[in-house]
Amino acid sequence: MADSRFFSNAGPFSLARIAEAAKAQSMHSEDASRSFSDVMPIDLAGPEDVSFLDNRKYADKFKVSRAGACIIAPEMVDHAPVGMCLLITPQPYHAYARVASLFYPARQSTGTISPSAVIASDAKIGSHVEIGPGVVIGSRVEIADGCTIAANTVIGDGVCIASNTRIGVNACIANAIIGAETIIHAGVCIGQDGFGFAMGPAGHIKVPQLGRVIIGTNVEIGANTTIDRGTGPDTCIGDGTKIDNLVQIGHNVQIGKNCVIVSQVGISGSTELGDFVILAGQVGIAGHLKIASGTKIAAQSGVMRDISPAQEMGGSPAKPIRVWLKEVAMIERMLKKKGS
Repeated sequence: MADSRFFSNAGPFSLARIAEAAKAQSMHSEDASRSFSDVMPIDLAGPEDVSFLDNRKYADKFKVSRAGACIIAPEMVDHAPVGMCLLITPQPYHAYARVASLFYPARQSTGTISPSAVIASDAKIGSHVEIGPGVVIGSRVEIADGCTIAANTVIGDGVCIASNTRIGVNACIANAIIGAETIIHAGVCIGQDGFGFAMGPAGHIKVPQLGRVIIGTNVEIGANTTIDRGTGPDTCIGDGTKIDNLVQIGHNVQIGKNCVIVSQVGISGSTELGDFVILAGQVGIAGHLKIASGTKIAAQSGVMRDISPAQEMGGSPAKPIRVWLKEVAMIERMLKKKGS
Protein backbone atom coordinates (compact mmCIF):
# COMPACT_ATOMS: atom_id res chain seq x y z
CA MET A 1 0.00 0.00 0.00
CA ALA A 2 1.25 3.47 -0.88
CA ASP A 3 2.28 5.56 2.15
CA SER A 4 -0.75 7.66 3.09
CA ARG A 5 1.56 10.43 4.31
CA PHE A 6 2.45 11.12 0.69
CA PHE A 7 -0.29 9.61 -1.48
CA SER A 8 -4.06 9.89 -1.16
CA ASN A 9 -6.13 6.82 -2.09
CA ALA A 10 -9.49 7.61 -3.69
CA GLY A 11 -10.77 4.00 -3.41
CA PRO A 12 -12.44 1.66 -2.88
CA PHE A 13 -13.95 0.98 -6.30
CA SER A 14 -16.13 -1.76 -7.69
CA LEU A 15 -14.78 -4.27 -10.18
CA ALA A 16 -17.11 -2.79 -12.80
CA ARG A 17 -15.68 0.71 -12.27
CA ILE A 18 -12.12 -0.62 -12.39
CA ALA A 19 -12.82 -2.52 -15.62
CA GLU A 20 -14.26 0.66 -17.11
CA ALA A 21 -11.17 2.68 -16.15
CA ALA A 22 -8.87 -0.04 -17.49
CA LYS A 23 -10.82 -0.33 -20.74
CA ALA A 24 -10.60 -4.06 -20.16
CA GLN A 25 -13.05 -6.95 -20.39
CA SER A 26 -14.05 -8.47 -17.07
CA MET A 27 -14.36 -12.26 -17.05
CA HIS A 28 -16.38 -12.20 -13.84
CA SER A 29 -19.52 -10.15 -14.44
CA GLU A 30 -21.12 -11.81 -11.42
CA ASP A 31 -18.52 -9.99 -9.28
CA ALA A 32 -19.15 -6.57 -10.84
CA SER A 33 -20.07 -5.04 -7.49
CA ARG A 34 -17.15 -6.57 -5.61
CA SER A 35 -15.05 -3.84 -3.97
CA PHE A 36 -11.28 -3.34 -4.23
CA SER A 37 -9.30 -0.95 -2.08
CA ASP A 38 -5.87 -0.53 -3.67
CA VAL A 39 -3.36 -1.43 -6.40
CA MET A 40 -0.39 -3.62 -5.47
CA PRO A 41 2.50 -5.56 -7.08
CA ILE A 42 1.67 -9.10 -8.15
CA ASP A 43 3.62 -10.75 -5.30
CA LEU A 44 2.36 -8.44 -2.54
CA ALA A 45 -1.29 -8.06 -3.48
CA GLY A 46 -4.08 -9.45 -1.31
CA PRO A 47 -7.75 -10.28 -1.88
CA GLU A 48 -8.80 -6.60 -1.85
CA ASP A 49 -6.08 -5.45 -4.24
CA VAL A 50 -5.80 -5.07 -8.00
CA SER A 51 -2.55 -6.04 -9.71
CA PHE A 52 -1.30 -6.58 -13.26
CA LEU A 53 0.96 -8.84 -15.30
CA ASP A 54 2.70 -7.40 -18.34
CA ASN A 55 6.11 -9.11 -18.28
CA ARG A 56 6.15 -12.93 -18.63
CA LYS A 57 9.22 -12.90 -16.38
CA TYR A 58 6.77 -12.69 -13.48
CA ALA A 59 4.42 -15.44 -14.69
CA ASP A 60 5.40 -17.78 -11.83
CA LYS A 61 4.52 -15.11 -9.28
CA PHE A 62 1.21 -14.56 -11.05
CA LYS A 63 0.30 -18.25 -10.79
CA VAL A 64 0.50 -18.11 -6.97
CA SER A 65 -0.62 -14.50 -6.47
CA ARG A 66 -3.25 -13.71 -3.84
CA ALA A 67 -4.49 -10.63 -5.72
CA GLY A 68 -8.23 -10.30 -5.78
CA ALA A 69 -8.15 -8.99 -9.34
CA CYS A 70 -5.47 -8.84 -12.01
CA ILE A 71 -5.08 -7.09 -15.36
CA ILE A 72 -3.63 -9.56 -17.86
CA ALA A 73 -3.23 -10.31 -21.55
CA PRO A 74 -5.62 -12.91 -23.07
CA GLU A 75 -2.95 -15.61 -23.34
CA MET A 76 -2.45 -15.63 -19.56
CA VAL A 77 -6.04 -16.47 -18.65
CA ASP A 78 -5.42 -20.22 -18.29
CA HIS A 79 -2.59 -19.59 -15.81
CA ALA A 80 -4.63 -17.54 -13.35
CA PRO A 81 -5.18 -18.75 -9.76
CA VAL A 82 -8.67 -20.02 -8.92
CA GLY A 83 -10.98 -17.26 -7.71
CA MET A 84 -9.00 -14.33 -9.10
CA CYS A 85 -11.07 -11.75 -10.99
CA LEU A 86 -9.52 -11.21 -14.41
CA LEU A 87 -9.47 -8.02 -16.45
CA ILE A 88 -8.45 -8.89 -20.00
CA THR A 89 -6.70 -6.47 -22.36
CA PRO A 90 -3.94 -6.70 -25.00
CA GLN A 91 -2.13 -3.85 -23.20
CA PRO A 92 -2.03 -4.67 -19.46
CA TYR A 93 0.52 -2.00 -18.53
CA HIS A 94 -1.51 0.77 -20.19
CA ALA A 95 -4.60 -0.50 -18.40
CA TYR A 96 -2.78 -0.60 -15.07
CA ALA A 97 -1.67 3.01 -15.55
CA ARG A 98 -5.30 4.04 -15.92
CA VAL A 99 -6.40 2.01 -12.90
CA ALA A 100 -3.57 3.33 -10.71
CA SER A 101 -4.61 6.85 -11.71
CA LEU A 102 -8.16 6.00 -10.65
CA PHE A 103 -6.99 5.06 -7.16
CA TYR A 104 -4.35 7.79 -6.96
CA PRO A 105 -5.49 10.73 -9.10
CA ALA A 106 -3.08 13.60 -9.77
CA ARG A 107 -3.19 16.33 -7.16
CA GLN A 108 -5.45 19.18 -8.22
CA SER A 109 -5.01 22.88 -7.56
CA THR A 110 -6.37 24.08 -4.22
CA GLY A 111 -6.97 27.54 -5.64
CA THR A 112 -5.12 29.17 -2.74
CA ILE A 113 -2.53 31.93 -3.13
CA SER A 114 0.13 32.26 -0.43
CA PRO A 115 0.41 35.70 1.14
CA SER A 116 4.20 35.49 0.67
CA ALA A 117 3.92 35.18 -3.11
CA VAL A 118 5.01 38.27 -5.07
CA ILE A 119 2.73 38.84 -8.07
CA ALA A 120 3.04 41.76 -10.49
CA SER A 121 0.00 44.01 -10.58
CA ASP A 122 -0.53 43.46 -14.31
CA ALA A 123 -0.22 39.65 -14.20
CA LYS A 124 -3.37 37.80 -15.24
CA ILE A 125 -4.19 34.89 -12.96
CA GLY A 126 -7.04 32.54 -13.92
CA SER A 127 -9.57 30.90 -11.66
CA HIS A 128 -8.65 28.23 -9.09
CA VAL A 129 -4.90 28.75 -9.51
CA GLU A 130 -2.69 27.63 -6.62
CA ILE A 131 0.40 29.75 -5.96
CA GLY A 132 2.77 28.58 -3.24
CA PRO A 133 4.96 30.42 -0.71
CA GLY A 134 7.80 32.51 -2.10
CA VAL A 135 6.63 32.36 -5.71
CA VAL A 136 7.54 35.37 -7.87
CA ILE A 137 5.37 36.16 -10.89
CA GLY A 138 6.56 38.90 -13.22
CA SER A 139 4.87 41.58 -15.26
CA ARG A 140 2.39 40.62 -18.01
CA VAL A 141 2.45 36.94 -17.03
CA GLU A 142 -0.68 34.98 -17.97
CA ILE A 143 -1.58 31.87 -15.97
CA ALA A 144 -4.74 30.06 -17.04
CA ASP A 145 -7.33 28.24 -14.92
CA GLY A 146 -6.44 25.32 -12.66
CA CYS A 147 -2.66 25.71 -12.66
CA THR A 148 -0.43 24.92 -9.68
CA ILE A 149 2.77 26.88 -9.06
CA ALA A 150 4.76 25.36 -6.19
CA ALA A 151 6.95 27.16 -3.64
CA ASN A 152 9.83 29.46 -4.65
CA THR A 153 9.23 29.18 -8.37
CA VAL A 154 10.01 32.24 -10.47
CA ILE A 155 7.91 33.05 -13.54
CA GLY A 156 9.56 35.74 -15.68
CA ASP A 157 7.92 38.67 -17.42
CA GLY A 158 5.54 37.85 -20.24
CA VAL A 159 5.42 34.08 -19.73
CA CYS A 160 2.12 32.41 -20.72
CA ILE A 161 1.01 29.17 -19.05
CA ALA A 162 -2.08 27.31 -20.28
CA SER A 163 -4.68 25.57 -18.12
CA ASN A 164 -4.08 22.78 -15.58
CA THR A 165 -0.31 22.95 -15.84
CA ARG A 166 1.63 21.93 -12.72
CA ILE A 167 4.99 23.45 -11.89
CA GLY A 168 7.17 22.06 -9.08
CA VAL A 169 9.24 23.82 -6.46
CA ASN A 170 12.20 26.05 -7.35
CA ALA A 171 11.52 26.08 -11.07
CA CYS A 172 12.61 29.07 -13.13
CA ILE A 173 10.68 29.90 -16.30
CA ALA A 174 11.33 32.82 -18.63
CA ASN A 175 10.73 33.70 -22.29
CA ALA A 176 8.32 30.78 -22.65
CA ILE A 177 4.83 29.83 -23.76
CA ILE A 178 3.66 26.60 -22.12
CA GLY A 179 0.73 24.43 -23.22
CA ALA A 180 -2.08 22.94 -21.17
CA GLU A 181 -1.86 19.84 -18.95
CA THR A 182 1.92 20.07 -18.80
CA ILE A 183 3.97 18.91 -15.79
CA ILE A 184 7.20 20.71 -14.94
CA HIS A 185 9.09 19.13 -12.05
CA ALA A 186 11.27 20.67 -9.35
CA GLY A 187 14.30 22.70 -10.33
CA VAL A 188 13.56 22.92 -14.04
CA CYS A 189 15.02 25.94 -15.84
CA ILE A 190 13.30 27.02 -19.04
CA GLY A 191 14.13 29.95 -21.30
CA GLN A 192 17.59 30.92 -20.12
CA ASP A 193 20.21 32.08 -22.61
CA GLY A 194 21.32 29.63 -25.21
CA PHE A 195 25.06 28.99 -25.39
CA GLY A 196 25.84 31.21 -28.34
CA PHE A 197 29.08 33.08 -29.02
CA ALA A 198 30.86 34.47 -32.06
CA MET A 199 34.28 33.01 -31.38
CA GLY A 200 37.58 34.51 -32.51
CA PRO A 201 41.26 34.89 -31.64
CA ALA A 202 40.61 38.17 -29.83
CA GLY A 203 37.88 36.66 -27.66
CA HIS A 204 34.30 35.49 -27.86
CA ILE A 205 31.39 37.86 -28.41
CA LYS A 206 28.06 36.91 -26.88
CA VAL A 207 25.25 36.53 -29.43
CA PRO A 208 21.91 37.86 -28.10
CA GLN A 209 19.40 35.06 -27.66
CA LEU A 210 16.16 36.57 -28.97
CA GLY A 211 13.93 33.51 -29.33
CA ARG A 212 11.50 31.79 -26.99
CA VAL A 213 10.73 28.31 -25.68
CA ILE A 214 7.42 26.94 -26.98
CA ILE A 215 6.13 23.87 -25.12
CA GLY A 216 3.09 21.94 -26.34
CA THR A 217 0.25 20.29 -24.43
CA ASN A 218 0.59 17.24 -22.17
CA VAL A 219 4.37 17.54 -21.99
CA GLU A 220 6.31 16.35 -18.92
CA ILE A 221 9.71 17.79 -18.00
CA GLY A 222 11.77 16.06 -15.30
CA ALA A 223 13.59 17.58 -12.35
CA ASN A 224 16.60 19.82 -13.00
CA THR A 225 16.23 19.70 -16.76
CA THR A 226 17.26 22.83 -18.67
CA ILE A 227 15.78 24.09 -21.94
CA ASP A 228 17.51 27.07 -23.58
CA ARG A 229 15.58 29.67 -25.50
CA GLY A 230 16.35 30.17 -29.17
CA THR A 231 18.68 32.68 -30.74
CA GLY A 232 15.95 33.98 -33.05
CA PRO A 233 14.12 30.84 -34.05
CA ASP A 234 12.30 29.34 -31.08
CA THR A 235 13.16 26.20 -29.15
CA CYS A 236 10.08 23.97 -29.50
CA ILE A 237 8.87 20.87 -27.62
CA GLY A 238 5.99 18.99 -29.29
CA ASP A 239 2.74 17.77 -27.73
CA GLY A 240 2.96 14.67 -25.57
CA THR A 241 6.74 14.58 -25.32
CA LYS A 242 8.17 13.17 -22.07
CA ILE A 243 11.54 14.42 -20.83
CA ASP A 244 13.34 12.81 -17.89
CA ASN A 245 15.49 14.44 -15.18
CA LEU A 246 18.83 16.14 -15.89
CA VAL A 247 18.37 16.66 -19.62
CA GLN A 248 19.97 19.58 -21.48
CA ILE A 249 18.22 20.94 -24.58
CA GLY A 250 20.11 23.63 -26.47
CA HIS A 251 18.89 26.71 -28.31
CA ASN A 252 16.75 26.38 -31.45
CA VAL A 253 16.22 22.64 -30.90
CA GLN A 254 13.00 21.34 -32.44
CA ILE A 255 11.49 18.25 -30.77
CA GLY A 256 8.45 16.59 -32.31
CA LYS A 257 5.38 15.02 -30.75
CA ASN A 258 5.42 12.12 -28.28
CA CYS A 259 9.18 11.81 -28.05
CA VAL A 260 10.80 10.12 -25.03
CA ILE A 261 14.07 11.61 -23.79
CA VAL A 262 15.74 9.78 -20.88
CA SER A 263 17.99 11.25 -18.19
CA GLN A 264 21.32 12.94 -18.91
CA VAL A 265 20.67 13.32 -22.62
CA GLY A 266 22.27 16.38 -24.22
CA ILE A 267 20.88 17.84 -27.44
CA SER A 268 23.00 20.51 -29.07
CA GLY A 269 21.63 23.62 -30.70
CA SER A 270 19.51 23.66 -33.85
CA THR A 271 19.02 19.89 -33.96
CA GLU A 272 15.61 18.65 -35.13
CA LEU A 273 13.89 15.51 -33.81
CA GLY A 274 10.83 14.10 -35.56
CA ASP A 275 7.85 12.52 -33.80
CA PHE A 276 8.11 9.45 -31.52
CA VAL A 277 11.91 9.60 -31.29
CA ILE A 278 13.36 7.72 -28.29
CA LEU A 279 16.70 8.79 -26.79
CA ALA A 280 17.97 6.48 -24.04
CA GLY A 281 20.08 7.67 -21.11
CA GLN A 282 23.21 9.77 -21.73
CA VAL A 283 22.75 10.04 -25.48
CA GLY A 284 24.64 13.02 -26.89
CA ILE A 285 23.56 14.68 -30.13
CA ALA A 286 25.73 17.15 -32.02
CA GLY A 287 24.26 20.38 -33.35
CA HIS A 288 22.38 21.10 -36.57
CA LEU A 289 21.35 17.46 -37.14
CA LYS A 290 18.04 15.97 -38.26
CA ILE A 291 16.73 12.81 -36.59
CA ALA A 292 13.88 11.07 -38.44
CA SER A 293 10.56 10.30 -36.76
CA GLY A 294 10.49 6.92 -35.04
CA THR A 295 14.26 6.70 -34.52
CA LYS A 296 15.52 4.86 -31.40
CA ILE A 297 18.99 5.56 -30.02
CA ALA A 298 20.66 3.32 -27.44
CA ALA A 299 22.10 4.57 -24.14
CA GLN A 300 25.42 6.46 -24.18
CA SER A 301 25.42 6.79 -27.96
CA GLY A 302 27.01 9.76 -29.66
CA VAL A 303 25.12 11.02 -32.71
CA MET A 304 27.26 13.03 -35.12
CA ARG A 305 25.31 12.92 -38.36
CA ASP A 306 21.72 12.99 -39.62
CA ILE A 307 19.60 9.88 -39.13
CA SER A 308 17.17 9.13 -41.95
CA PRO A 309 15.17 7.01 -42.46
CA ALA A 310 14.12 5.99 -38.97
CA GLN A 311 16.20 3.18 -37.48
CA GLU A 312 17.72 1.88 -34.27
CA MET A 313 21.16 3.29 -33.58
CA GLY A 314 23.89 2.67 -31.02
CA GLY A 315 27.52 3.36 -30.22
CA SER A 316 29.77 6.38 -30.57
CA PRO A 317 29.77 7.49 -33.25
CA ALA A 318 26.26 6.08 -33.55
CA LYS A 319 25.58 3.56 -36.30
CA PRO A 320 22.83 1.02 -37.05
CA ILE A 321 22.52 -1.01 -33.90
CA ARG A 322 23.14 -4.40 -35.53
CA VAL A 323 26.41 -3.13 -36.98
CA TRP A 324 27.43 -1.71 -33.60
CA LEU A 325 26.62 -4.94 -31.74
CA LYS A 326 28.56 -7.01 -34.30
CA GLU A 327 31.56 -4.73 -33.83
CA VAL A 328 31.38 -5.06 -30.05
CA ALA A 329 31.14 -8.85 -30.33
CA MET A 330 34.07 -8.97 -32.76
CA ILE A 331 36.28 -6.92 -30.45
CA GLU A 332 35.39 -9.19 -27.53
CA ARG A 333 36.32 -12.28 -29.59
CA MET A 334 39.62 -10.71 -30.60
CA LEU A 335 40.49 -9.90 -26.99
CA LYS A 336 39.66 -13.44 -25.90
CA LYS A 337 41.90 -14.89 -28.61
CA LYS A 338 44.72 -12.54 -27.64
CA GLY A 339 44.33 -13.51 -23.98
CA SER A 340 44.46 -17.18 -24.79
